[in-house]
Amino acid sequence: MVQPFLREPEFVSQMKDGTVKQLNPFSGTEVWTVAGRGNRPMGVVLPDPVPLDPAQSGHHCPFCEGRYLETPPEKSRVIHHAEGNWETRYRVAAEDLHATVAEFRRIPNLFEILSYDYWNLNYGYELPARVRDRKAAYLASPAGRDHVLSVVRNKLKAGGRTDAAIDALGEDGQLEAASGFFGGGHDVIVSRRHFIDGATDNTQLAASGTLTPEDHYRFFAFTVESTQALFDLNRYARYVAVFQNWLKPAGASFDHLHKQLVAIDERGTQHELAMERLRTNPNIYNEYGANYAAYHNLVLAENDHAVAFAGFGHRYPTIEIYSKSEACDPWNHTPEEIRGVSDLVHAMHAASGVAVPSNEEWHYRPVDTDLAMPWRVMLKWRNSTIAGFEGATKIYLNTIDPYALRDRLVPALFALRDRRLLGDLKISTECACRPNSLRYRTNRG
Repeated sequence: MVQPFLREPEFVSQMKDGTVKQLNPFSGTEVWTVAGRGNRPMGVVLPDPVPLDPAQSGHHCPFCEGRYLETPPEKSRVIHHAEGNWETRYRVAAEDLHATVAEFRRIPNLFEILSYDYWNLNYGYELPARVRDRKAAYLASPAGRDHVLSVVRNKLKAGGRTDAAIDALGEDGQLEAASGFFGGGHDVIVSRRHFIDGATDNTQLAASGTLTPEDHYRFFAFTVESTQALFDLNRYARYVAVFQNWLKPAGASFDHLHKQLVAIDERGTQHELAMERLRTNPNIYNEYGANYAAYHNLVLAENDHAVAFAGFGHRYPTIEIYSKSEACDPWNHTPEEIRGVSDLVHAMHAASGVAVPSNEEWHYRPVDTDLAMPWRVMLKWRNSTIAGFEGATKIYLNTIDPYALRDRLVPALFALRDRRLLGDLKISTECACRPNSLRYRTNRG
């Protein structure tokens, strides 16, 4: 039996000097916000504005639309047609990469967290027949073969191989390193824009919050579909980690909007801890998530399908967005439910601003359990660095407490809604979040 935490159920408490102490109800992480330290600067300072060179349009980084051939062969793309409809295309041939403009692309990560060899050597995983056919068809094309060999060469050189060593492998030897390009378990969902449309200088980056609500929904829905596809691809995957690193202080290689999906063979410690608590209280996500936030006036916004609140007990200032759906798995949500979650995540990104480094993390029920878990998205502001105090005490100093986070975001949300830049939502005091508003169910459906 899981022992209750010492301060349960008071997960946020304020001391007389203004210090706010927090405890995460699922992981037990302890966080302090010390009075006065919240006045420190928020985070990154964007570079001095430099006018953009029109000749570089679409070529600012390897994720840009003019540099498709610098990334591995894409698995699918989302196109927005001039007449307004959206289309997802699969298995685009190398010769056709520039025939359409992809609003979002799903491409293999060049440097996988868990490589194809990991799955092959540890589990005997082999490319499914349909993936082998895709690989063979792509390599049968001269353009496709040249594309793959070029990307493989760049990957091997980045790993320390010399040109002579790579040439010594021969083409067949080089192509052996390309299996992960077709059947690997680490994908990247890349947005088209590097800078906002009409940008004039290098500070006008295109972020999640600068997308329209409709574009963000397409980005979101495409990620949901791609997550399910990784499970369908690899029967040994127990979880697919979905996350977004925005700006280099948050771990991004490029300041270009993208999400990452990584198939792994474990649930992860965080989910194991949450599941242990969930077994003793099936309603824990209501009681210690949305309900607790509502009772303590931490709800930021909601709509019919999701609720957002200032989180507590996190190492960084965190916004939590919970789906209200009965379905636990994101891919079993209806389009309207996915749109509801997307609209709130989009609104929180927009209110946070482009200059704040952040991690967007998706949490949902692992596929090998029937415990009831709602789909949750965490947006974490990476505005501080973990140092010696945290290492010595395992108490984390967070410069912005949940109430201060709420007070920063709510005015920004009202201002953005007044400008009609957000989807349909109610903000703060307009919300009517009721106890047990989350409707997740225990059966797998």
